[in-house]
Amino acid sequence: MEERIKINDILKIIKKRVVLLVIIVSLSVIATGIISYQFLTPIYEASTQLLINQKNPDQESGKLLDVRTNLELINTYRVIIKSPVILDKVKAELNIERSLKELSKQISISSEQNSQVVTISVQDKEQKMAVEIADTIANRFMNEIKVIMNVDNVTILSKANEETSRDPIKPRPILNMLIIFIASLLISIGLIFLLEYLDDTIKSEHDIKSTLDLPVLGSIPLKSASDFQIEKNRKMKIRKGQE
Repeated sequence: MEERIKINDILKIIKKRVVLLVIIVSLSVIATGIISYQFLTPIYEASTQLLINQKNPDQESGKLLDVRTNLELINTYRVIIKSPVILDKVKAELNIERSLKELSKQISISSEQNSQVVTISVQDKEQKMAVEIADTIANRFMNEIKVIMNVDNVTILSKANEETSRDPIKPRPILNMLIIFIASLLISIGLIFLLEYLDDTIKSEHDIKSTLDLPVLGSIPLKSASDFQIEKNRKMKIRKGQE
């Protein structure tokens, strides 16, 4: 006959080692909180937006940079923004000592599908530096693109703002602690069932029935040393009362 594990049996197994579960989960969450708040360096992000748009819509159609052309140019602009032509000037202006490769890793460029707006995002350990790098890249790119590609179709739509980048984007201690809580809870439950599976000792009548498939005719209660002492004291009191 195929055995079925009931919900009550599962709860009993977990309850039996609930202290282990609480210890593992608590220590994991506390350790994650300490690491997130005390040891991980906060990273700030600042963003600026550029509008890729034609400047003189009244020119002849062959000379116009229409919307389709602007959209196609965005991919080219992504490369130019992170090129040494722009970043070298940004480094010089802000006196940044890190390498071009390190600076490039801090920069991400994105744009919505079929949108002429390009967002330049910069991550840095210092909030003010993130804002300055983002704004400087935007200004340098807008000026240099006129020389590089002989076009004037870039406008700064919005500058980076310290108010919007006040809170660090990572680490996120609360989110980290929540993830670790769920993960440690699942791991603890798995460990509890593993220990239960490996434990082949017989502790109750149910274990005898399920393991040996034998009926239980009777049981003898076990007494500890304290039980015997209590029983001895009780008998001594009875005898003194009778005397």
